[in-house]
Amino acid sequence: MDQLRTFIAASDEGSFSAAARLLHRSQSAVSEMIATLEAQMGVVLFDRTGRYPQLTIAGRVLLADARGVVGNVDFMKARARGMSLGLEPELSVVVDVFFPMDRITAVATGFRERFPHTPLRLYVEALGGVFQPLLDGRANVGIAGPLPGLPSSMSSEALGDIRFMMVASHDHPLARIDGVIPREELARHVQLVLTDRTELSAGRERGVLSPLTWRLADLYAKHHFLLGGLGWGGMPFHTVRADLESGRLVELRIEDISPGGADMPMTVVYPTSEPPGPASRWLIDKLKLCPGEITDR
Repeated sequence: MDQLRTFIAASDEGSFSAAARLLHRSQSAVSEMIATLEAQMGVVLFDRTGRYPQLTIAGRVLLADARGVVGNVDFMKARARGMSLGLEPELSVVVDVFFPMDRITAVATGFRERFPHTPLRLYVEALGGVFQPLLDGRANVGIAGPLPGLPSSMSSEALGDIRFMMVASHDHPLARIDGVIPREELARHVQLVLTDRTELSAGRERGVLSPLTWRLADLYAKHHFLLGGLGWGGMPFHTVRADLESGRLVELRIEDISPGGADMPMTVVYPTSEPPGPASRWLIDKLKLCPGEITDR
């Protein structure tokens, strides 16, 4: 490693004497280390015929490799120092598909600056799918929407609310009803329902108001089905805000549901036996401080 660092310094500084001053070594020691490196690799790295040494073709190619090796070793040392202080070697987060991705993005930007040596792994799931990676040990932290019955092995913290509302395409029959829509009228139309890929919410349904349901395991697909007039259903406000403003979708005024949508609580969950480490705790605290769509009301 000393030889590689000396090789890089000599290239960056433009001379062996300047590299010696940077590394606090004698010029003869720098010359000897580079000569030894050349002998070990069997190539000439510098052309020494001029006043200042110049990289050879082989030297220019191998300089990039040397930077990569030194960079990887420095990264490994930094990560090891963090681990010795209790820092997670990697942070895996599973996020409910309803949670605003712009909030995650804003916090992730700060996370990259605060923990440059801690890779971030992100899963996006729905309903019980948020808990499965935590139960399997594939994720450290989950951001979950309301689900009856938090697994007993999990702890939770309140994160704030998002707005959730019932919508339909502007040309859907329900959208043409003036006034509050009775529930018996809803039952005559297909409701698009987000379904769980896991069995964790089996037998427990939330917000299903029609016996006629199409079930989709992807919020993106549900969004497009709503725009296509294939049914009506609930969506997070931040996901359909532009559609509501443009008139592509309209909010349905439904009996016993307040206009403007309902507040949906979001929570942070994690295994009780493995509480958040420094990186996890930083992420959770920043998400709590990051404003959400609910503040727009």
